[in-house]
Amino acid sequence: MSISRFFLATFFCCYLISQSFSVAFAQNPDSLLQSGPMVGYAQLREVALWAQTKQAARVKFVYYETTKATVRYETDEVLTSKSDAYTAHAYATDVEPGRKYTYELYINGKKVNRPYPLEFQTLKLWQWRGDPPNFKIAMGSCTYVNELQYERPNRLYGSEYEIFTALHAKRPDAMLWLGDNVYTREVDWTSRSGVLKRYTHTRSLPEMQAVLGSTHNYALWDDHDYGPNDADRSYWGKHFTLDAFKLFWANPSYGVMEKPSCVTQFEWGDAEFFFLDNRTFRSPNNRKTGTREMLSDWQIQWLIDALSSSRANFKFIAVGGQVLNPLALFENYATYPEERQKLLDLIEKEGIKGVIFLTGDRHHTEINKLERKGTYPIYEFTISSLTAGTNPKASDEANPLRIPGTYTAEHNFAVFEFSGTFKDRVLKCTTYNPSGKEIWTYSINSKDIR
Repeated sequence: MSISRFFLATFFCCYLISQSFSVAFAQNPDSLLQSGPMVGYAQLREVALWAQTKQAARVKFVYYETTKATVRYETDEVLTSKSDAYTAHAYATDVEPGRKYTYELYINGKKVNRPYPLEFQTLKLWQWRGDPPNFKIAMGSCTYVNELQYERPNRLYGSEYEIFTALHAKRPDAMLWLGDNVYTREVDWTSRSGVLKRYTHTRSLPEMQAVLGSTHNYALWDDHDYGPNDADRSYWGKHFTLDAFKLFWANPSYGVMEKPSCVTQFEWGDAEFFFLDNRTFRSPNNRKTGTREMLSDWQIQWLIDALSSSRANFKFIAVGGQVLNPLALFENYATYPEERQKLLDLIEKEGIKGVIFLTGDRHHTEINKLERKGTYPIYEFTISSLTAGTNPKASDEANPLRIPGTYTAEHNFAVFEFSGTFKDRVLKCTTYNPSGKEIWTYSINSKDIR
């Protein structure tokens, strides 16, 4: 054989070997997974599942009742695409109420291995049959994940990502993401592709994956996942940030009354949650004329209608910014005093029982308690932040509603535990630091908010 033929044959063999290795790698399903899988909303007869791949791929989920592993079901298969950031939404519909399930993720027909349990559950059908189940709901806000080339000079704003490992260890049934779950930067919010890249970067945080994979996740947004800092209704890119929000979360709905937004509503046991949108319809903070509104008339009217129809012991109104804090600081609802008072007056006039506010944004945690003459007090749990910078200066705020001993300036999350009989339910809130150590606890009996 001539030297030229020898080198040609050698080159061809090396090419075939490299191609076979390339194909083998491409077919490794673990290498094709970008983030997730994630468990979304739970209903009595349906559960949402989610995953993100690195390139176009076929995604499906196989699931079975944990105690009956031989009876297996499959979701429809979804083909991910670049236009949707390679995200996949699938739905487990062969389920029964009040059951626990194990699931598996398949990419291109091959099972993906995860180093933690992949589990979901359906809601229990307890009404007219007995007391509501005991359950745990975790919550937090303000998740900042550093990306060095896009950070401000000499400043890393995100830290202590191990908080998600500690959160997962508490094994809550659901996790409520109370806004600023993604921090878009200047390079992100001027394009759809930029926003999708930021969501992808945050969602791929390794420490977050176990929480996503075995806890039912629900989200609303605040300014940083809606758009620029302090963004309002004038933000011209809100159509593609809402598109990204819908692609990366698996809420039961995205808007009501034919108005697209992050507004949604869902139940868990004897608790009902009403997620509001404080950005899409918000008038600019600096407007001097016209009606100043944060939620808008239609959203308030929908909320009051929904609260009036609810039979839940606990009615949680969740929104990105503080509601009860009476100090007109930063972007508190107190900077919109007329609309804030309108909402509180309607809750009282309609005789709506069991209202509690859940908020984030402020980079510190506290409980506010609003005493009301002739009726029950309304509480507000502000839980912030998970990994974004903290706000120790807020300890100096002259907030008359803050319950002593609940102010927390370090990174933290909260877990609500619900227990007891229907007529004597107890909500116990415990806050934890990034290592999972208890910071403080506070309990409310359902009898005290009726």
